[in-house]
Amino acid sequence: MPNNKRKNRGNKNKEVTMTPSNEKDTPIQDYEDDDIEEMQEADLKKLIRTLRSSQKQILELQKSLMDKIENLSHENEILRRNQNETKQLVQQETGIVTEVKNSIDQMKNTIESLTNRMGEAEERISDLEDREQERIQSDQRKEEEIRNLKHIVGNLQDTIKKPNIRVLGVPEGMEREKGLEGLFSEILAENFPGLEKDREILVQEAHRTPNKHDQKRSSPRHVEIKLSTVKHKEKILKCAREKHQITLRGSPIRLTADFSSETLKARREWRDIAQVLRENNCQPRVLYPAKLSFVNEGEIKTFHSKQKLKEFVATRPALQKMLKDVLHTETQKHGHQYERK
Repeated sequence: MPNNKRKNRGNKNKEVTMTPSNEKDTPIQDYEDDDIEEMQEADLKKLIRTLRSSQKQILELQKSLMDKIENLSHENEILRRNQNETKQLVQQETGIVTEVKNSIDQMKNTIESLTNRMGEAEERISDLEDREQERIQSDQRKEEEIRNLKHIVGNLQDTIKKPNIRVLGVPEGMEREKGLEGLFSEILAENFPGLEKDREILVQEAHRTPNKHDQKRSSPRHVEIKLSTVKHKEKILKCAREKHQITLRGSPIRLTADFSSETLKARREWRDIAQVLRENNCQPRVLYPAKLSFVNEGEIKTFHSKQKLKEFVATRPALQKMLKDVLHTETQKHGHQYERK
């Protein structure tokens, strides 16, 4: 029996010797206690080395696992931190979005309020524009009424003044001896002997104008003579035009019809045009109350306004050339007056 045991042990030893190279992976539990006792010393040493190597690998594996666990823990911590930071960022962004939304809502409310105010302002401006337009139209109507009233007043004044003669150039104080009526009779006797004997020519009123004498004024005030009829006035003025030179005690004076200020202004506007026509022998006259009359191509033409005169001149080349400068000057003058207004 002992020999058989040895054989068996020898066989077992041989089995241990024939362990493949990956025997280090063989678990320790695969060796029974009896087997370990029967192992030879070399096999035991080899087993011990295998166990140590396995233990070393286990330690290394354990260390590797611990490192991996530590790395995973670190990565997990980083991930957790990142999650917290992301969460904080999301909260911050949510807060910012909320603030932006609130700001947008405030801006919308502000814009709506401004829009409402602008609408109210536009309505007020529209009302003011309507009122301004109404005021302008009212002012235009008033101006038109004023012009009409001035025209009516001027016509009334012209009607009242129609039998009047205005005497220019009579020195101040000369009427002290005979009075203004006596001076007028003297003018008729000196210039129109035949008219002075006409008993029908009666002076109803005579006075200086303006009533108050301005000491700073170098020229004497005009004398207004009111006759009984317009026919007598026209007769005297016709004789004055034919005589050309009228005198009082040898000093030159002038006799003219008496007009309202508006009519005088309108008559003065024909002055430059009448002068050019007179220089070209067109026999111009300013008729009552403010009409221009002259001879053109053998016919007497009469105009109530400069616009009508311009329209007529445009059809007469010779007359257009004659009056070109003076009409151009008049147009510029009225343009400057309109700009000042």
